[in-house]
Amino acid sequence: MNRRDVLNKLAAVAGAGLALTAVASRAADAPAKVIPMIPPPDPNTRTPKFQAPPGSCDTHTHIFGPAARYPYSPKRSYTPPDAGLDDFRALHAKIGIDRAVIVNASLYGDDNRVVVDAIAASAGRYRGIANVGDRISDAELLALDRGGIRGCRFNFVKHLGGFPDMAEFDRTIKRIARLGWHVDLHFDAIDLPEFYPLLDRLPIPYLIDHMGRVQAKDGLEQKPFKILVDLLQRDNNCHVKISGPERVSSQGAPFHDAVPFARRLIETAPDRVIWGTDWPHPNVQTMPNDGDLVDLIPLYAPDPANRQRLLVDNPMRLYRFEG
Repeated sequence: MNRRDVLNKLAAVAGAGLALTAVASRAADAPAKVIPMIPPPDPNTRTPKFQAPPGSCDTHTHIFGPAARYPYSPKRSYTPPDAGLDDFRALHAKIGIDRAVIVNASLYGDDNRVVVDAIAASAGRYRGIANVGDRISDAELLALDRGGIRGCRFNFVKHLGGFPDMAEFDRTIKRIARLGWHVDLHFDAIDLPEFYPLLDRLPIPYLIDHMGRVQAKDGLEQKPFKILVDLLQRDNNCHVKISGPERVSSQGAPFHDAVPFARRLIETAPDRVIWGTDWPHPNVQTMPNDGDLVDLIPLYAPDPANRQRLLVDNPMRLYRFEG
């Protein structure tokens, strides 16, 4: 190699080093990701006119914080104000609900302590849905089951991070089947047709959140809702949660345009639908009052026998409450 070749190589190396330094400098100067803060729930919960039967269960709730004790994942897509166990208890005392299921929110990643601790303090009145995946051992899964966890949740909603790793999803389904758990699924309505084959082949009970987040403005004959009804009609593994009318409604409070969808689902499979508030209502456009949500129940289920199934019998069976 002659002197000119050596000088050219040294110049190339130096140029590459300068380029890497420039990239690193730009990365250091890039603004940090801004995680939006979401609003708190309505603090003035109204006492509902409808009195729920004894043993009624709110099957979709979250507990947020206190963040100092239960820190959120740095990969979260939003930050909530604290909505802790004391507020949680006060809510259910106000609206006349005896039992609850705490769904661990995506912002906790696979840290399920906030749910397990609340169950332990509930004297048997709470159950939970965990976030799990490959990083959780079989021994940890068994401990969660003993701690009152009865299923796990997967988010397919784009604004919460999008679709999970499907290979991990399949492995997790096989693992939780051994515990008798079900899988809780959160979809955008527009994606239900794409995932119809997945749902059709699931070998364990599955629960679709928030009436599939269908949009009331698109009517009862929209394709996503027809798929939801079809699954309920013919698949005994399919369960649907009557929750999130504020996510379904196109008219806003008091969300009466969501009622026909809930009623159709209840009439289709009265033994495989359950009800929940979704307190403290993360990422909603219109913050509901939880007392108003309770007063929608007799509109959803005019038949008292179906209300008993919706609020008491079905959750008792699915979440294995005692007595």
